[in-house]
Amino acid sequence: MSDHEGLFDGLAQAVTAMKPERVAELARQVLAQGLSAEEAITTGLAAGMRQMGERFAAKQCFVPEVLLAARAMYAGFDILKEHMAGPGPARGRVILGVVQGDIHDIGKNIVKVMAQAAGFDVLDLGRTVPLVDFMRAAESGLAERPDGVVLGLSALMTTTMTRMGKVVELLDGAGLRPGVKVVVGGAPVTERFARSIGADGWAPDAHSAVAEFERLSGGMSRTGILSHLSAAGSGG
Repeated sequence: MSDHEGLFDGLAQAVTAMKPERVAELARQVLAQGLSAEEAITTGLAAGMRQMGERFAAKQCFVPEVLLAARAMYAGFDILKEHMAGPGPARGRVILGVVQGDIHDIGKNIVKVMAQAAGFDVLDLGRTVPLVDFMRAAESGLAERPDGVVLGLSALMTTTMTRMGKVVELLDGAGLRPGVKVVVGGAPVTERFARSIGADGWAPDAHSAVAEFERLSGGMSRTGILSHLSAAGSGG
C-alpha cells in the first residue's frame, strides 16, 4: 500500500471510528502532501460512510453511530471540498433528491459536491421530497435546458425505494422522459431494480453516479428532445 492509499484508508477508518478531529487532521495532511482532494473524498470519506451504511444494514450499529460518523465525515469534507478542481462551463443540469419518507441524505450530499466538481449545474431538492416536486423540478429544468436534464433519486430504505418507480411513472405520464434521464441509487437499490422501474442508470456510489451523469448527459439528443417537448405542449 502506498503512502497516499494508507492516508485515504486512514480517513475511512477515522470516519467509522467517529473521530472528527482525526478526520480533520488527516484531511489537512492530504492537502499538505498535494494529494487529490476528490480522491480523498471518494476513497476515504465516502468509503468510510459506505462501511457505516453496511454495518447499519446488518444491525451492527444504530442511527446515533451513523450520525456521529457523518459528523466525522463532514469534518474532513468541509476542509477538502474547497480544494477540489473548480468546474468549467456547466456540462448539464443534474437534479438530486431523496424520495418522500426517507431522511437519509449523506450519500446524496456527497454526490452533489462530486457532481458540482465535475462541472454540472446541480439543483438539490433535499430529502423526503414529494413525488410531484421531482416532476415539477424536471419540467423547470427542461424549460431552462431543453437539451436535457438528469434526475438523481436516492433512497436508503426498502420501504421508500419503491417511490422511485412512482417518480418514473409521473415523468412518463407527463411526457418528459425523452428529456429527463433518471439515475437511482442508495444502499438497497440494485441494478436489477433500476431496470425494473425503467430508470436510465444505477449508481452504487458517488463516483459511479457522476460517471452515469456524464454518460447520460452526453447521450442526449437536442433535436429529439425539442421535438417531443413541442408535441407534449412544452412540458406544461
